[in-house]
Amino acid sequence: MISMVMVAVGVYARLLKHAEAAMACLAVDPAVLLIVVGVLTFLITFCGCVGSLRENICLLQAFSVCLTVIFLLQLAAGVLGFVFSDKARGKVSEIINGAIVHYRDDLDLQNLIDFGQKEFSCCGGVSYKDWSQNMYFNCTASNPSRERCAVPFSCCLHDTQQAVINTMCGHGMQARGYLEASAFIHTNGCIDKLVNWTHSNLFLLGGITLGLALPQLVGIVLAQLLINQIRDQVKLQLYNQQHRADPWY
Repeated sequence: MISMVMVAVGVYARLLKHAEAAMACLAVDPAVLLIVVGVLTFLITFCGCVGSLRENICLLQAFSVCLTVIFLLQLAAGVLGFVFSDKARGKVSEIINGAIVHYRDDLDLQNLIDFGQKEFSCCGGVSYKDWSQNMYFNCTASNPSRERCAVPFSCCLHDTQQAVINTMCGHGMQARGYLEASAFIHTNGCIDKLVNWTHSNLFLLGGITLGLALPQLVGIVLAQLLINQIRDQVKLQLYNQQHRADPWY
């Protein structure tokens, strides 16, 4: 049921988008990601649910194999991310830069970036000047955009005592130096903030990972136990059928 809700929300969000905007940012579209995850989750849980109800070995094997593959992929991703932390950082930087380029093309992506910059009090990938990669915020003199040399509003420092929020506070910030711009916006990039947050919340991340891994392991073990029970029952039925004509049976 959860996976069906995920698919429905993803399809609804996808249909609300303009076709050209959707095609421009297909690889990083949160709606597509939600649909894919929802469909995979539905197929896997369907195999486990129907396989256990109907005592179907093929479906249970498919359920167990899928969970095992997902668990191994998670384990491999964690190990590789720890061993090759520099390459993982480079990949994260590449994803963030790609998201910056398509910031105005996708409303879901825009909201996701704004949420991240507000939560981590950061701006851009490495620094706030990374926003020059976006065609609307590009700081070259030939850029006709009204947002030239600006940064999104989510980069701005917020004053809790301010009655009226200045949504134009990011305009012209890329043309200013770090010290001058730091009085109005967050100048630190989100990559360093994300790395620092990860290092300071290792126990939390470990607990979340363990909480995701334990149900998968339990599902694998229970599926294998049920498969063995079904096979034992099949063997017993075959044995009874073969010896039913035996006078000593």
